[in-house]
Amino acid sequence: MTSPAPGVRDAAIAASDDELLRQCEVDRYRASGPGGQHRNKTESAVRLRHRLTGVITHADDSRSQHENRARAVKRLRAHLALEVREPIDLEAWAPSPRLAAFLAGGTARLGEKTRQTAEFWLAIAELLDVTLACGAEVATTAARVGLGSAALAKFLTVDPQIVRTINHARAQRGLKALR
Repeated sequence: MTSPAPGVRDAAIAASDDELLRQCEVDRYRASGPGGQHRNKTESAVRLRHRLTGVITHADDSRSQHENRARAVKRLRAHLALEVREPIDLEAWAPSPRLAAFLAGGTARLGEKTRQTAEFWLAIAELLDVTLACGAEVATTAARVGLGSAALAKFLTVDPQIVRTINHARAQRGLKALR
């Protein structure tokens, strides 16, 4: 999937929860599955469709519509970073200060709370753009961003969603999956 206009993805990821919700069509519906006798009595599940990119996400984990809306917004940020690509001219490209700081910090500080922030997903989105522009090749991308191959592989495998995205791109190019 590509972005309809440069910068749309990054602006959406960086937006506040309320701003991001205003950019979406919000559907509420009854969720099925476990959750007790109250689960099917209220429309607590939430589906978000980002109008500018078409990215869709949902949450039906809780019986609370407010909790599900908050989860759906967090998931939308991640999906925007993982699914919407911005074109990169590799000859003119240089890492943004955000990506440079992200890579300089190493993977040790990338715990669960950090991986829920907009800053994390903005850096990952740029890293995926560069990686895919380099043909999903770890060594080529590592040279571009100034890391070793093993260090870059750690960044690309820090979250299961990122691993799925990069491995899908690698499989399309006939490359072995990262573990």
